[in-house]
Amino acid sequence: MILLVPHLNETSFLLACEQRPNMLSGMVKHLFTLGLILATTSGVGLADVLIVADEFPAMEVVAGRLKSEENVKSQVISQKELPTNLAVFEAVVVYIHGALSEKAEDAFIDYAKAGGKLVLLHHSISSGKRKNGHWFPFLCVALPEGDLSKGGYKWIEGISFQLVNLNANHFIMTNRVTYPAHIAYASTNAPVHGDTLPGFQLDETEVYLNHVHTEPRTLLMGLKYTDAETGKTYLQDRAGWIKAAGQGLIIYLMPGHTKKDFQDPTYERIVLNAIIYKP
Repeated sequence: MILLVPHLNETSFLLACEQRPNMLSGMVKHLFTLGLILATTSGVGLADVLIVADEFPAMEVVAGRLKSEENVKSQVISQKELPTNLAVFEAVVVYIHGALSEKAEDAFIDYAKAGGKLVLLHHSISSGKRKNGHWFPFLCVALPEGDLSKGGYKWIEGISFQLVNLNANHFIMTNRVTYPAHIAYASTNAPVHGDTLPGFQLDETEVYLNHVHTEPRTLLMGLKYTDAETGKTYLQDRAGWIKAAGQGLIIYLMPGHTKKDFQDPTYERIVLNAIIYKP
């Protein structure tokens, strides 16, 4: 005989156990109580985070830090393993260097528009995504063709560049973040003041130049890069931003070419802040 007891809380369930000992064994009661204890002591945190990648060592660093620093459980998968329903995840992180499949492209767009938080890292906005029909229009970003000197998009690897905080009042850029330097920087877009801004430097990495925003957004980070060949210094308010998308949110952080980038203590903290951020 099966006893159906719908929608019981812990008190009523345990009372039912006491009143019907022959129908609900002591073992069931014990397991239920144990489950309640585990649920109570596990801490209140975010729902699970999904990390979709095609280069895994860097994202394993992020997943490890999420667990150790924020007690947030995450799962790192390839886009071929993408689950049908992304709505169960508090955040979806995208770190795809190669081709972005149409299935994944549509899934990420639908997730954000329906209220999800989409965190895009580094090459999630790169020239390889130009062939995706919906991706750049959804992000309101363009990567112009042509020469760098004439405003064309270019990536340069094996270099060092600096990043500055353009938004001193935003959680992502301030929560537990320590900036080791003050960097000379002149912003043309962000509401910042002064000749220098808090920042940090990444070495042996990759920079993207001349990202174009086709719609306004909240700026988070700027980049400063001096080209070794020409001696020209680029100051661009494009290294990090946050933007509404339907009922959800897109957060983009440009750094992250190597595992080493995510081990930098300043950038590591900014990435974690982006993932746990609640508007």
